[in-house]
Parts: sequence; C-alpha cells; structure tokens
Amino acid sequence: MKSNSHIPFNWPHMTGKELYYIADAHFKGRLAGDGPFTKLCHAWIEENSGCSKALLTHSCTAALEMAALLLDIEPGDEIIMPSYTFVSTANAFVLRGGVPVFVDIREDTLNLDESLLEAAITPRTRAIVPVHYAGVGCEMDTILSIARKHGLHVVEDAAQGVMASYKDRMLGSIGDLGTYSFHETKNVISGEGGALLVNDETLSVRAEIIREKGTDRSRFFRGEIDKYSWQEVGSSFLPGELIAAFLWAQLEEAQKITEQRLSNWRYYHDLMEPLEASGILRRPIIPAECRHNAHMYYVLFSPDIDRQSVLESFKKNGIDSVFHYVPLHSAPAGMRYGRAHGNLEITNEYSERLVRLPFWTTITVEQQDEVARTLKNAIG
Repeated sequence: MKSNSHIPFNWPHMTGKELYYIADAHFKGRLAGDGPFTKLCHAWIEENSGCSKALLTHSCTAALEMAALLLDIEPGDEIIMPSYTFVSTANAFVLRGGVPVFVDIREDTLNLDESLLEAAITPRTRAIVPVHYAGVGCEMDTILSIARKHGLHVVEDAAQGVMASYKDRMLGSIGDLGTYSFHETKNVISGEGGALLVNDETLSVRAEIIREKGTDRSRFFRGEIDKYSWQEVGSSFLPGELIAAFLWAQLEEAQKITEQRLSNWRYYHDLMEPLEASGILRRPIIPAECRHNAHMYYVLFSPDIDRQSVLESFKKNGIDSVFHYVPLHSAPAGMRYGRAHGNLEITNEYSERLVRLPFWTTITVEQQDEVARTLKNAIG
C-alpha cells in the first residue's frame, strides 16, 4: 500500500515469488504458453478440484467462450443464467448465437434461484449456467438434478469461486464444465487469466483442440502423434508462460491467502453486526453446505437508505466503495440478445441496495475500522 489515508477498493496481493518465477521462465527460454509453470498450475487445479482436465486460459471470459464452443451452441439455443452477473457469462454464448434466458436470484445468497429453473426451460434450452456469487456455492444438487432430467449441460461460472466448495466439492468441479478467473480483483491472481475445468471426460480431447486454435498441437507436443493439423473451430485461448509463472506463486499460497481473507471477512462481519441488528443493512448469508472463500464483503442496505449518498460519503473520506452489477436483462445488449423469464424482482431490488466494501488479502483492521466508522457516520 502506498498511502495510509486512501483506502482503495482492492489491492493485488503478491506472495513474494512471482518475479522470481517469471525470471526463471525467461532464463529457461520459455515464454509462450503451456510450459513448465502452466503444467504445474494444471496439476494443482486437477489435484485440488478433482476435475478431469484443467486448462489455463487468458481470462475467465475465454474459458466461458471455450465452454460455448464445446457445447456446440448454435443460433437460437437458449442458456439459462442469472441476470445478476458479469457480462462475460452471457457474452460467451451470444457470440455463438445463443440466447441468454435470465432468471431471478435467491434472497439469501444472491445466486441463481433454482426453484425457477424448470419453468424457464423450453425445447430450445441447451444449458444452465449457475454463477457462484461472492464465492458462495449455488444449490448444485438441485441444479444438476434438473439438468439431468431435461438433458441439459451445466457450466459453472466460478469466476469468484477458487478455493470455495459446496458439500465438500470445489466450485467449478461439479457441473460438466467450470470456469475460474485469476483477474487481479480475485483472491488468487495472475493479473489477467482464467481456467477451464473439464469435468465431463468426453469433452477433454476437444477442449485441448479448441484451446490450441482448433488443432491437435497438444497431442503432438506430448509425442502422441507425429504431426498436428487443423481439426475444428478454435482459437488461441492459452496464456503466456509469464502469466502461469505468476499464477504458480499464488497457487502455492492459495490456502494461506484464503485463510487470511476469511479472517478479514469475519472481522467485517462482526463490525457490521450492530448495523444489521438495528435494521440498517443485511450482512451476507452463507448456507451450511457452503464453504466460501471470502472473495468479497458486501452489505444490502435497507430500502430507505440512500445508497448514492453513502457512496459519496465514502468518496469524500478517501474510501473506494462500489456497487456491483447492472442487471443484464435491463442493459441494452441484454434486451437485444436475451430475454427475461419472470419479473426478476429480487435482482432489480437488490442490485439497487448492494454495496461492496473495500476488501483485499492484506487489508488491516485499522482500515476496516475506518470503513465501518465512515459507513455509520454516513447513515447517521
């Protein structure tokens, strides 16, 4: 941190080995993708998640685009997802001509409301994309049961879910496919970066081909074939080795990072308890079957609180605090390319009441105390 007076919304965490590993990759002359550090990252994700195959990508957006290609999404195919999510969740499928069908979220976790799924399914539905908001798992047992009943694929958008789990299964490893983000705002980072988790083994070979420009180049480098060629539609989804080197330093410390963030999260949770008791706001809710990763700390203001006034008070006091998504169903592109199922009442209301507090791995208790003090003063 450069200044004690200004409290940023996020500050990227360094473990101390990132630059050493980057220098090591350069010294060994391996800067392109799929080098030794990429292989270490793949092995770590596969071992810790239990997925069939992990593939680093240059972003979670890229991993979602790979998922759309793997599922052979065609124009007119419908994909059910929450509206309260980042644009990449929808964009990846719209690029293939898919139609996002937006459903409402649950009041407790702000995750996709699984009770609304069956009514949203039509003959054109191809997949369900649950988004694990704030690293808290969706109700995956119900979602998977509905998907199996209707012959649908499940793609987990676990961009915020690294090191979090649902019923002792790592997020991203439960559906047919899962996606991670290692963006600098996430818990475990590489600046930009992501990963595709392939849990359905039948998709593993095609996933490698799609990631390598539509060629079987990966098999060639493993010595499984004597030459590689163009097999199907694909693109260059793999990151450079410097990104993987940085990421490996983070993955080595993933458990430590998670524990530190959970400690910070619990401290905020205690600070916000009196405000929740007085009816000013609601704290995050974590279901018993979920182990979250402290990706963020948000509060939901009561309807009578002027959120913009609170945000302006934060800004005047040198604190960066922000709201979150503008619901996709109400955005210009969402109305053009997708459709809403139902009135999405919770999504509309909660998106206007939610505020994310400054939060990162090494935030100090003094900084958290200052955020809480400013919040209390702003509310009056």
